[in-house]
Amino acid sequence: MTTEPLKVPLFPLSGHVLPGGQMRLRIFEPRYLRMVKEACAQSPAGYIGMCMFNDAGDVAENTHIHRIGTLATVVDFETMPDGLLGITVAGEQLFAVEAIETASDGLRVGSVIPFNAWPEHHLSADYHELAEQLAAVYSRYPELGGQPTAQQLGCANWVAQRWLEILPVSAAVKQTLLNESSCEPALHYLHELVRANCDE
Repeated sequence: MTTEPLKVPLFPLSGHVLPGGQMRLRIFEPRYLRMVKEACAQSPAGYIGMCMFNDAGDVAENTHIHRIGTLATVVDFETMPDGLLGITVAGEQLFAVEAIETASDGLRVGSVIPFNAWPEHHLSADYHELAEQLAAVYSRYPELGGQPTAQQLGCANWVAQRWLEILPVSAAVKQTLLNESSCEPALHYLHELVRANCDE
């Protein structure tokens, strides 16, 4: 995937999707309906910049959007029972926002630099508990997606990213962990957090 600057529409959310993950969304605002329509009209499908909402930021100054986001593509869509558009996006690669422009309808468009997430490596025995409990969560909540494969559960990056999507970890903490050179700090943080929640 290219590492040249890209222009992509930005979609700030309180929920997050990271590379290798999927997220279901309901779209109703006109600016985001336009975003989806234009992305799907491209061939191949265009990217949507899934961003983390910064509660401490200023919407007028566009500082409500955290710097690290995820390039995602629309992989499915449907009309919901309430008439709204439902889409499923798949996260592909992280990016860093360099600049943001605001269109007349309020849609933010970012100049972003794609970058690779942590180097992939096998999940060590120290964190097998994280993989086992993640598999249990997917079994309990099928809306998260299909049951993880053994290969996915053995990949340290994949396990860490899925936990970061699922757990109510602050966006600021996620930004810090994603900026690390490996997933080891994220695994350590998540392991302690999951164990603490299980002990309660």
